[in-house]
Amino acid sequence: MKPGAGSSHAERCPAMTPAGPAWPRLRVLWALWSLLAVLLSPWRLGAIKDNQECTWQVVLNQFETVGKNYGNDRFLNQELLNSVNSVFGLLVDSPVDPNEKYMGFPYYLKINYSCKGEASEALVRKGHLMGLKPVVLVTFQSPVNINHWKLEHLQIQMEAAPLRSKEQCSAEEMCVMSWYAPMPIKNGSVVMHVDVSSNGLGPFIPSKRFQININGFLKREQDDKLTFTVGNELNLLPQHFVNSSSRPLWYTVGQTPVLILGGIPEEKSILLTDTSFKDFFLVELSIDSCWVGSSYCPKASFSATIYDAIATESTLFIRQNQLVYYFTGTYSILHQNDHGSENWVRVLTNECIKKLCPVYFHGNGSEYIMALTAGKHEGYFHFGTITDGRVSFKMLPRQQSVCEGIQVVICSITWATYIESDSLLLLLVEVEENGARKYFQVVSYDMGTDKLAILYTIPEFIPDTRGLEFLMILGTESYTNFSMVPKGMSYNPYNNLLFIWGNFLLQSYDNENFIYLADFPKELSIKYLVNSFHGDTAIVTETEEIWYLLEGSYRVYKLFPSKGWEVYISLQMMQQSSLHAPNETMVTLFYQENNLYQLVYLVNSQQNRLVKRRVPVEQLLMYQQLSYSLEQQGSHVTLSFTNLCPFTVMRLRDLPDPQIYTRQERYQAKPPRVLEPSGFHTENSLAVYQGLVYYLLWLHSQYDKPYADSVHDSTWRWWENKKQDQDYYFYLASNWQSAGNVHIDMENYKKIYDLNAGYELPDRIFLDKGSSYRFSIFLTVRGHSFKSHPELGNSFQLQSQVDLGVVLADPSCTEAVVKQKVLTNRNSVLFWVILRDKSFCLNQGVSGHHLMKTSMLVKVVGSAGYCFQNTIQGPRMQGNLMMPVFIGCPPGKRLAFDITHTLEYNRLQNKHYFDCVQLDPKMPCFLFRDIFYPFFLIQDLVTGDSGSFQGSYVLKVVGGGPTLDTIREYSEEEIYRFNSPLDNTDSLIWTTRNTTTTKDSAFNIMSYQSSGIEWLCLENSPCHDTVPQGIFAPEFFFKVLVSNRGVDKTTYCDYQLIFLLHIHGLPLSAKRAFFILIVSTIVFLSLIFLYIIVCLLLPLMVKGCTILRWKINNILTTESYYTHSSSSGVGSSTSGTKPSVSSRISSKVLEDKAETETIMKRTLT
Repeated sequence: MKPGAGSSHAERCPAMTPAGPAWPRLRVLWALWSLLAVLLSPWRLGAIKDNQECTWQVVLNQFETVGKNYGNDRFLNQELLNSVNSVFGLLVDSPVDPNEKYMGFPYYLKINYSCKGEASEALVRKGHLMGLKPVVLVTFQSPVNINHWKLEHLQIQMEAAPLRSKEQCSAEEMCVMSWYAPMPIKNGSVVMHVDVSSNGLGPFIPSKRFQININGFLKREQDDKLTFTVGNELNLLPQHFVNSSSRPLWYTVGQTPVLILGGIPEEKSILLTDTSFKDFFLVELSIDSCWVGSSYCPKASFSATIYDAIATESTLFIRQNQLVYYFTGTYSILHQNDHGSENWVRVLTNECIKKLCPVYFHGNGSEYIMALTAGKHEGYFHFGTITDGRVSFKMLPRQQSVCEGIQVVICSITWATYIESDSLLLLLVEVEENGARKYFQVVSYDMGTDKLAILYTIPEFIPDTRGLEFLMILGTESYTNFSMVPKGMSYNPYNNLLFIWGNFLLQSYDNENFIYLADFPKELSIKYLVNSFHGDTAIVTETEEIWYLLEGSYRVYKLFPSKGWEVYISLQMMQQSSLHAPNETMVTLFYQENNLYQLVYLVNSQQNRLVKRRVPVEQLLMYQQLSYSLEQQGSHVTLSFTNLCPFTVMRLRDLPDPQIYTRQERYQAKPPRVLEPSGFHTENSLAVYQGLVYYLLWLHSQYDKPYADSVHDSTWRWWENKKQDQDYYFYLASNWQSAGNVHIDMENYKKIYDLNAGYELPDRIFLDKGSSYRFSIFLTVRGHSFKSHPELGNSFQLQSQVDLGVVLADPSCTEAVVKQKVLTNRNSVLFWVILRDKSFCLNQGVSGHHLMKTSMLVKVVGSAGYCFQNTIQGPRMQGNLMMPVFIGCPPGKRLAFDITHTLEYNRLQNKHYFDCVQLDPKMPCFLFRDIFYPFFLIQDLVTGDSGSFQGSYVLKVVGGGPTLDTIREYSEEEIYRFNSPLDNTDSLIWTTRNTTTTKDSAFNIMSYQSSGIEWLCLENSPCHDTVPQGIFAPEFFFKVLVSNRGVDKTTYCDYQLIFLLHIHGLPLSAKRAFFILIVSTIVFLSLIFLYIIVCLLLPLMVKGCTILRWKINNILTTESYYTHSSSSGVGSSTSGTKPSVSSRISSKVLEDKAETETIMKRTLT
């Protein structure tokens, strides 16, 4: 749309004229501009007065110093605390299990708020009495090394608890108080965002975001003083910044906890911050600062300045002269046993490095950096890889230099850009011919094939656009006498937009066809580009001018210095802003949360200081784009201006629930209720809060079991056996009898699955195979921009002059459908937008891995730079909506063994179910002779959905053993023999009636409707001839792998599940069975033979025993008789007085003897 073509809307007011002579024309114009700015923003002045007076304040306090009015602690400690567990031991008759281990985090978040003109302490007490409670949302940044840590987007929402200060006060009502919340930490995450908002009670305080990052470059001395491990802290002095040029801020986007900035003139110092320059430190680096000049690395002079500085997740890189150093911080939360560097490490010691080039995005679990060489290795570059703090470099290309690859004699690499998704490097190469002519080429280098290719030769001169905003470079255009001097390149992986910049600006979406942007003057030279990677690009020139480009358009806007900037500064001076001064020096320019920020050194009479301030891009464009005129109406002069925006209202509607697309997991944890009338917490109750938050996150980290729970929720097992007593615990709390004076409500610790959609497009979405994202856009048209379009016959179709366009970064992989409905009665248009994946762009990958970056840009034609929406934070640009899209298997999806449905279905099909003798509820058994029907679930850890897996899969037994202790992994050759239907070695473990196999027929393909598995355990299989462990049938534990890779066409997800399957009742082998039969038969027959023998010989043995006993008695009787007779004979010869007694005894013995003989005879007969 041409300027002025849109319909106009005029606000009129009487012109202000002085009482004296007419003002000079220039003063009139500036006064009108200032008046115009005030007229256009009364809503903002009111918003500032009503809504922005109050702001949240958040600092860190150590666990031990909670309740003390200390300052802000630095986030250094990364170890969990054991002291919390002792507090839980006191909580008897509570839902928590005292046998579990509860840990604490090393820090608390201390939260206050302040308002202009009022004391903060009184405000906090007032807010507490009005019911105000800060709501804290902590967002953990996903880790770089996704091969070591699970890729997930995790949040935890907490409610801060009030606590009185430990300092003495005259009365409880006057004590200083603050709100506290645990500051949780998570393995693999060193960057955290803390969003603080109100619970809706008390004063209105806008939400605010804080960056809470772990600083691994600090250490605590014995005197408890914090010092830097990279060097010594210095004081900021004016000579460090005044009249020095700005420099780019380089880091891995979204992953870097500590940012560094070099360029301090003649000082080996850097600016270091862990809060994105909310506060910062000047640190003199402890490097040797040596300078070695040589024939292969000529250098005219030495400088102590740190020229290049790049920060990654845990490692800092600097370049001083030709020397490159790195320092790895102490991040046990990332590297576990790694303690970081003790000193700066010099790398590429034998190389002459002229420049470091950053790589803004990580990939494959690593970060990257590039070093360009000069001297003896000119034409080569070094590609650095950082994985878990370990740094390695390799020189590329491997076979020949870039100069040899593009077949030139002399060349030099000026810049390098890495495209991680294609393993491709784009090199900006300067070629010199015959010592005179120089030109530049864009050369691609494929790291996989080690091949070089010339993509584009940059014109030697700037083209003549003849008044056009942009020009497609085809080679047939005319050129000016200004030489093109390229300096660098910038690449956005989301929209594939490549910029080549110097004293010009070229852009390309395919790296081969370029468009020249004519709005940027050829007399200026670009120093560096700053990309938000969300559709905005800022440009800094050598003269410190700031320009702005909205991606998707071709117009470049000058922000500073500009007419809009001067109007904005005038308004800031009127408000006595502390963020501006007459004498300023810009240190750097960078994007944060899609907002453009400056780091500026202010020089004024009161205090010199370094400040971070937001660049109001929308306001500056608003001030510049407005067109106004002075019109005479009767006796009055009126001010009339034209709004070039084609619509007045733009709203997003019908946005879907966000979590299924954003993959954002969120937990909720509220503080335990304290049984104290004032509601103030104690150190113990806050310690309980710490332990509960820790255990909630611990349950989340452990929720990766192969057997699916009956309830799909990571917190289910926490309260599984306590829910039935919930009323009892509430009764205790209601009667103020809870142990420890705290009541833990189980409903306050859960996972949230039902987040509602907002009113904006999400920061990013994930699309699986064939999935789509739908929403609608409602536009109220400015004026009456409708027309009738004749259709076939006599009908007319009403059409709007407002058009909506959708730009896809990868149209070969995604498609968009836009439908329009004209709402004539509302002077509006409704657009339905559908973004859909085409289902054939990617191969299967692990959940969250190997995602394709792309984007969708929705733009209202003619709105770029003209349309703004008023918000509490100020104007916001409208009409251009850029949404990053990740195509592939979304994070948070997994495959699980559905043991519940498997047991039910197997019992139904087999008409019975026999479990093992020794029951294990966590791993039920299955009978060998039954057909086994396995079922699996696709569990969505983000949305809580859990549904049956309907796709195809391959099942393999990859290990096993007769007991859990004897399970071993099988080799690839064994896996093939034990599972393949092609096996002819009698090694199969199982078979199925399904005839579908993989392409090579090596394995069977199973599905939800498969006919089941029949266990074989053939002769050469490991489960054949299993020796029983007792008197029961043999058992075996199979390690089963289930994968849908290559056989399931319904998803991009490569699901892999390994679980143990317990089978009992295995049959014995024929040999062992025959052996056991023979042994059993022999034993049985031996027992029978022994029984027969015993039955036949028992009477004889009884008779023999009786005779033996008779004979023994007879012998004993006979001996006794003769002994007695001898004694009697001697007595009678001596006395001769009693012969009758002896005769009586003798006769009695004879009678007994005769009786015994009679009995023996009867027995024998």
